[in-house]
Amino acid sequence: MPKKNGSPKLSSKRAPGAARPAGKPVSASRTEMVEAVLPNDANVLGNILGGRVMHLIDIAGAIAALRHSKSPVVTASVDYIDFRNPIKVGDLILLEAEVNRAFHTSIEVGVEVFSENVLTAKRTHTSSAFVTYVAIDRNGRPRPVPPVLVRTPAERRRYREAGIRRRIRLAHRYGRGLAAEAARLEKGAKSERGKSKRKGVSYSPPVA
Repeated sequence: MPKKNGSPKLSSKRAPGAARPAGKPVSASRTEMVEAVLPNDANVLGNILGGRVMHLIDIAGAIAALRHSKSPVVTASVDYIDFRNPIKVGDLILLEAEVNRAFHTSIEVGVEVFSENVLTAKRTHTSSAFVTYVAIDRNGRPRPVPPVLVRTPAERRRYREAGIRRRIRLAHRYGRGLAAEAARLEKGAKSERGKSKRKGVSYSPPVA
């Protein structure tokens, strides 16, 4: 489960001598959660509280990260979350989480949230989020995680986009200007396109 405020501070030192595990496909950690929305989950308008949705997103994402890393994880950041449509009391809330990309010790998980009317079975996309977790060992140190093996065009797209979000996240964290980071990203993209054009191939992340 993700650790909340008040948890021991995460050490920045990596576990010594830890080798990176073999890669895993996205399907190995895909997670689905379903809950009924009850009155104690809702605001005065009868809609589920945004904080309750965020809590469930964190749990679903953490389960996917746990399945991928096979180790405890802590929540490191939430890059993005939106609320597109309300979820009413009596509806079901469904969450679908899957790993977009794994870096050395961190894992980005994409979570999509849906509502379902139990009488009509109508399903509506209500929220999306990107959450990053860090795998830790028994001493609280970050530990290597398996890389993600992508198989479909959608998984390749999410893999690439996760790398862009990570660079922007690190720019925020270390105080680098976003304009300068955007210029670096565009320069890197042009370089990749140029290399691919000369070789007659397209860029592709690791595949299964």
